[in-house]
Amino acid sequence: MSVSVESGKAAGDVARTAAGQNGQRGTDDMENSNKRQAESAPQEALRPHAETAFAGELAALAAQDDRPRPARWNLSPWAVATYLLGGTLPDGTVITPKYVGPRRIVEVAVTTLATDRALLLLGVPGTAKTWVSEHLAAAVSGDSTLLVQGTAGTPEEAIRYGWNYAQLLAHGPSRDALVPSPVMRAMADGMTARVEELTRIPADVQDTLITILSEKTLPIPELGAEVQAVPGFNLIATANDRDRGVNELSSALRRRFNTVVLPLPESVQAEVDIVSRRVEQLGRSLDLPCLPDGTEEILRVVTVFRELRGGVTDDGRTKVKSPSGTLSTAEAISVVTNGLALAAHFGDGVLRPTDVAAGILGAVVRDPAADRVVWQEYLETVVRERDGWKDFYRACREVSA
Repeated sequence: MSVSVESGKAAGDVARTAAGQNGQRGTDDMENSNKRQAESAPQEALRPHAETAFAGELAALAAQDDRPRPARWNLSPWAVATYLLGGTLPDGTVITPKYVGPRRIVEVAVTTLATDRALLLLGVPGTAKTWVSEHLAAAVSGDSTLLVQGTAGTPEEAIRYGWNYAQLLAHGPSRDALVPSPVMRAMADGMTARVEELTRIPADVQDTLITILSEKTLPIPELGAEVQAVPGFNLIATANDRDRGVNELSSALRRRFNTVVLPLPESVQAEVDIVSRRVEQLGRSLDLPCLPDGTEEILRVVTVFRELRGGVTDDGRTKVKSPSGTLSTAEAISVVTNGLALAAHFGDGVLRPTDVAAGILGAVVRDPAADRVVWQEYLETVVRERDGWKDFYRACREVSA
């Protein structure tokens, strides 16, 4: 950063000198210099980490939290649960809910992190596993970035450690040549590490965690040394059993976790509240114009998703076929956010059925052959006959044609 700043100053000096000789050239040089400095300046993140986005709430909780805290925790377990579930502090500070669901689920998850057991958040796609994981790490350790993203290609080094090969070739194995993984750093600093999509990681790489979680140590045989976890260290993993390409956890590894299952929202209203809150947050981060209340369309999207994934209408009278996709709450949030963007930039500023119809079609019809039949049948047997849904029916028929 200092190099670019000095370069900007030097360019400014040159521009001012040139301006005395040639005004137009000096003006052009100055504008170019200012442009370069603006481009090198720090930019606001599109999606700040939880500890940054909710720094004010975390600070308010820490200031008023007089309950016992486990070693190296920023907040007590009670305050961590309050941060996730929301509430009002004695001084009137409002803590916004990050997770809408049974309180006991959050309490069990937080309590697990205060023990020597790791936490496994399990659930179908779209049940806020990653969201809860991030906010738990932010509240407990103040840092949610010690993250291993699980994929079919995740290597063992991502969990254990790697090597700086230039240092390794020049000086041989040494601490300076070692590149710690997020898990190793969390062990050394007494913080919370995160492993996303654990079941997507190859089984032999998954089992790298067994010694870490049971013995709380990470051997480094190349150096004849080890890293021992200090108090405060723990690990949160997320997984689901619905995606293709899943690698089942070995029984030895599963025993090292306390498993907490995150359910889908119990009621339509609960899901509408979740979608509305997240869409509002995303709208602010994307600088979407404020639109009139879109609750009616949000309710419609949530209702369609719940009926199709449940296989029955909300009144229980009509059975419907379910498509191949999960139709999760996260997908409903995406559909509504896209609809808001359409309404703001290409509509009249009001969220209407035409703004969400295409998004719903894309979410439902994943298999062009089988899912399209399911969707057409749902339109004709349920949507067409429902009072107040005529505009929605016409919009869906238009995009489905």
